[in-house]
Amino acid sequence: MIHFVGAGCGAPDLITLRGARLLGEADLIIYAGSLINPEILKLAKPGARLLDSAKMTLEEVTAEMKKAEAEGLVTVRLHSGDPSIYGAIREQFDVLSDAGIEYDVCPGVSAFCGAAAALKTEYTLPDVSQTVIITRAAGRTPVPERESIRALAAHGSTMVLFLSTSLTEKLQKELLEGGYPEDTPAAVVYKASWPDERIFRCTVGTLDRTVKENGLTKTSLIIVGRCMGDEYMRSLLYHPAFTTEFREASQKPEGGR
Repeated sequence: MIHFVGAGCGAPDLITLRGARLLGEADLIIYAGSLINPEILKLAKPGARLLDSAKMTLEEVTAEMKKAEAEGLVTVRLHSGDPSIYGAIREQFDVLSDAGIEYDVCPGVSAFCGAAAALKTEYTLPDVSQTVIITRAAGRTPVPERESIRALAAHGSTMVLFLSTSLTEKLQKELLEGGYPEDTPAAVVYKASWPDERIFRCTVGTLDRTVKENGLTKTSLIIVGRCMGDEYMRSLLYHPAFTTEFREASQKPEGGR
């Protein structure tokens, strides 16, 4: 069996219990070496074979999986964060399916969750933003034109950008042209939940300068949106004037009778 496991956003104790168990049972672990905290690999059992996929092609990775499967071994394909976000897993699934090899997926804590925790920010605030756009800027690999930063920025929603800290000059321009005001809060979170985590708060108008002045290039997430501002409407969920399935309102709504 092949187990695709999300390692979480960095801290070793942010891997799921299931993920830790699967790592401890694996005979072969193929891990994203440029992104995985090495401390997580200490969960492997003695004698487990470890391969760094940063130095491998898809064909080499899947060849190792097929070989291990033929030998009756247990394989963990360890991805950073949650494998469903920029994990390049679909192509691996297809190769395994064509070969008749079974696999499953263990979710992980994505870096966008780790960044929110680091910022102590709620991405979805009433009357501010009820939508989170997870995307990346177009670089060496393109994005569909309908998903350009300019097009997405028109929504004014909370935006979380992966793989974009080396492209901030163009990114900032497109965010502004798309509709975010210059004073829109922004933040760059470097290595969320790692021991060397760093947070840089700025605005859309100062994003490029902030990234360049601090030498940020990799392993950083960019967050844009007024969810990081001070103004929002109180949630009705716990409001005493709001009736839910589980409790009756205990006071009259403002302006009500």
